Amino acid sequence: MLRQLGYVEGKNIVIEVRWAEGQYDRLSALASELVGLHVAVLVASGAKATVAAKRATTTIPIVMETGDAVALGVVTNLAHPGGNLTGWTFFGPELGAKRLELLKEISPSVTQVAFLVNLADPQRDLQVMETAAKSLKLGLPLFPVRGPEEFDSTFAAIVTRRIDAVIVQGDTMFAVNAKAIAGLAVKHGLPSAGIAEFADAGGLIGYGADLLEGHRRAAIYVDKVLKGANPGDLPIERATKFQLVINLKTARSLGLTIPQSLLLRTDKIIQ
Repeated sequence: MLRQLGYVEGKNIVIEVRWAEGQYDRLSALASELVGLHVAVLVASGAKATVAAKRATTTIPIVMETGDAVALGVVTNLAHPGGNLTGWTFFGPELGAKRLELLKEISPSVTQVAFLVNLADPQRDLQVMETAAKSLKLGLPLFPVRGPEEFDSTFAAIVTRRIDAVIVQGDTMFAVNAKAIAGLAVKHGLPSAGIAEFADAGGLIGYGADLLEGHRRAAIYVDKVLKGANPGDLPIERATKFQLVINLKTARSLGLTIPQSLLLRTDKIIQ
């Protein structure tokens, strides 16, 4: 998108990329490193990265792509964010609740759904998830995970407790390791749901905000800031595009038939 806006890396823009690979304890140092380079604008993708960027600077403009920015505490008002932060936001708790609904719709016999959560990320949306589970008459036992080295033992515990399905928190650590998680779910015969990209990685259901659209919107904000706009005066945009992805290959391996009514609502079907 930046190229479409007239930017060519190495010619009229330099892009410094730092990636924590889901290791949240690295974010503060990476944000400080970028601040030390005196960048013109910081782009933060994800809740933890946004918080780390805000803590690292109160002067350098920050363009964020994250879940509920107000609940996160980085701004108090989307229309008038103030300070040095603006960008694009979506509402994670509601997306998680929708994934539960989709799991129940595809597999009505499900009564217990394991909720994989990252211990390093406080679970702000737990109350919304529990309310949704109760309305669907589902049990929602939590399975905290510290890192990829605990995936095998976590799934072993899920199977031991005879749980019917798995829902994955919309967390960077899980997104980075989506293929491994989806593979374990299929191996143990468990329907699974996560962010939209989770189905691409082999999970049964993917549902979430269109992250590519978020990247495009972030580029537009970067362009505005580089042209002199004050980030605090730029209203934060709410996500308006959401994707439902169904992996039919995974459904077949689990012996599940996807209702035609759901397929008609699906944005992307993986054969």
